Amino acid sequence: MTRIDAKFAALKAEGKKAFVSYIMAGDPDFDTSLEVVKGLPGAGVDVIELGLPFTDPMADGPTIQAAGQRALDGGMTLQRTLDLARAFRETDDTTPIVLMGYYNPIYSRGVDTFLADAKEAGIDGLIVVDLPPEEDAELCVPAQAAGLNFIRLATPTTDDKRLPRVLQNTSGFVYYVSITGITGSAEAEATNVGPEVARIKSATDLPVIVGFGINTPEKSRNIASVADGAVVGSAIVSQIAAGKPVGEVLDFVRALADGAHSA
Repeated sequence: MTRIDAKFAALKAEGKKAFVSYIMAGDPDFDTSLEVVKGLPGAGVDVIELGLPFTDPMADGPTIQAAGQRALDGGMTLQRTLDLARAFRETDDTTPIVLMGYYNPIYSRGVDTFLADAKEAGIDGLIVVDLPPEEDAELCVPAQAAGLNFIRLATPTTDDKRLPRVLQNTSGFVYYVSITGITGSAEAEATNVGPEVARIKSATDLPVIVGFGINTPEKSRNIASVADGAVVGSAIVSQIAAGKPVGEVLDFVRALADGAHSA
């Protein structure tokens, strides 16, 4: 059982919805990023999504693209991202970390080497947005064999014919993208999301967590009320981009987490 599996089992036993936060590794710099990440569990975050900076982030909107560029300009790499996770694990051995990014840096490092290094650094799961199920042999199957969850995205365009293929080798949880488009481009609506989450849950026992378009505590609560939890990324990254002190960023995260947990 991974830390992700254990976390969701514990939340289910408590009858509690999950709050997942996304942070770009190395934004605006390594030390500040690490300070934010270390503060997330205390702010109510159940699962941390750690963004892997990449030069061509096709699924990301301007906010997260800019965060990735700031991180890259500051010298952030895949190795430094794993170093950040390892530093987090020095004081927290329970909060799950999902590494979210694109396949190119992993491919360049070599899949076997990457998986061994990620496991050693304390990574629990992967979201690799540009690897479809047809490419499961590339990374998904080896990752699961190495003890890492491979979390797949489902979207409003994932129809009933496609859904079984998407779910086939997914583990940990299903990430439902609430909108069509890039991150931060529109707002999620519970009335639209609820029926889609129900449709996915009829096909899997995995938790379904909803992200994209969630930017307030109220929205976090509303979305979590029709799913197993909510993910917030761009709204948090925007706080960091605005130069807010780490304490203020974490206060914002805490309000979002409280919203999801109150669902």
